[in-house]
This record gives sequence, structure tokens and C-alpha cells, in this order.
Amino acid sequence: MVFSVITWDFNPEIFSIGNHGIRWYGLMIALALFTGYLIFKRYLRGDKLTSEMVDSLLVYVAIAGIVGARLGHCFFYEPDYYLKNPLEILKIWKGGLASHGWSIGLLLALWLYYRKYKIPFLWIMDRIVIVVALVAAFIRIGNFFNSEIYGLPTNLPWGVEFVRDRLYDSTTGALLPTVPRHPTQFYESLSYFLIFIASFVFYRKKNMELRDGFMFSIFMIALFSARFLIEFVKNDQVAFEAGMSFNMGQLLSLPFIFAGIGIIIWTKA
Repeated sequence: MVFSVITWDFNPEIFSIGNHGIRWYGLMIALALFTGYLIFKRYLRGDKLTSEMVDSLLVYVAIAGIVGARLGHCFFYEPDYYLKNPLEILKIWKGGLASHGWSIGLLLALWLYYRKYKIPFLWIMDRIVIVVALVAAFIRIGNFFNSEIYGLPTNLPWGVEFVRDRLYDSTTGALLPTVPRHPTQFYESLSYFLIFIASFVFYRKKNMELRDGFMFSIFMIALFSARFLIEFVKNDQVAFEAGMSFNMGQLLSLPFIFAGIGIIIWTKA
């Protein structure tokens, strides 16, 4: 029984100039990076980083995040298409970003940053992941504005009908009626925001009197465990996921969870 239905028919574009539009998704990314930058510079930078080094860090994170997210989507979810059409990889405005690719890009960028500035890698990771959780929360709100990455049909009171992303019958091609679905974008956003709050409060109270890598490892275990569980009620993003026991998002989350556990064991050795 459906108690209530939320109908979502929001225009993802704020405004357009000619053939180019400014979208809420892009605004969320920009707002996330700016907010994360301010928080990091004000509360998390520590005595090893100057203001100029923090500014440089933002550039590393922004570029690597976008490039990694784009390549992650292309090669994790649609490798056949993009290997045959490599120039399509550059058309990022058509959409297609993967958070796991963003995470890999971030790790690579911070490793390069560590090599250049000689800042301990785990020390910087313990701090940057706090704002990464906040950035991830903002991005999932952007996905909601785009009516994408939603969940399976549900009868729960907070089910959402995503009117702008109508599905078609694979046999007849007829437009299917919308049904209430899990707003998995908000499930993830709320989870990541809570991880940000918990990490930030813990950092401020404990003042990082822990071995380097502890916050980083807990972050990976918490965030990717949340992602793994939410994927059970998320709609398939690509056709090949149909019938899989664990979808691509879950399979890509497992290495991060195991890495987090491994870092805890390693740093206590």
C-alpha cells in the first residue's frame, strides 16, 4: 500500500545560454568543492600545510576527481562503447561520472601531492577524507536534481516518482508509467553527511592523537559499506548488471572496505 507519493519533475537546468545550460548538478559540485576547501583551510590543514599548499591541494583534488570520475564511468560501466568511441570520453557534459573512479583519481592525486610537497601520505589522507565525505553528500544531491541513480520501486511513504527519467518497455518501446522508487541519492547523501559530521567532531575532540591512517581507514570502511548496502535497493545503472548477485557499485566498493581494514591492521603492527 502506498501511503503517499512524492512526484519529482524538477528541471535540472538553472538557466541556459544558447545550447549550453548551467545545471544544478554542476552547482552542487562547485559548492561542494568550495565548502570543503573552506572547512579544510579553517579547521583541518594542520601545521604542515601553508595556505598556498592548501590552494594547490584544491587544484589536485578537483582535476583528479573529475578526470577519475569520468574515466571510472567510461571503463567500469561502459568499456565497450568508449573503447570503440574514445573521443566520447572527452564529452563530459553528456554525463557519466563514477564515484569509485573519483576515489581512485583522488588517491593518485594525493600520492603525487605527497611526492611534490613531502607531506606524509596517510597524514594528509586522514584530513582530506573528512571533507571528501561532505563533497560526496553534495554530489548525490546533484544526482537527485538530475533524476538519476535512483532506486528500485518501493511502497514506502517516501517513495519518489522521477517523472523526467521515464523508462521504456524493452519489447514494445512504449513509455512505461512512473512508479514510486527509493530515493537512493538521499540515502547516500544522508549517510555521507553523517560520516562527515562524525569524522569532523572526532577530529576536533581527539585532535588526531592517533596513528596516521586511522581516520582514512575508518572513512573507507564506513563510506563504502554504506554504499555497498544502499546498492541493494538501487536500480541497475547499466544493462550488464541485470541478474548479478552484486552489482558493479558493490564489487568496486569491496576493495576499498578491505583496504580500510588492512590499513588498520598495518598501522597497529
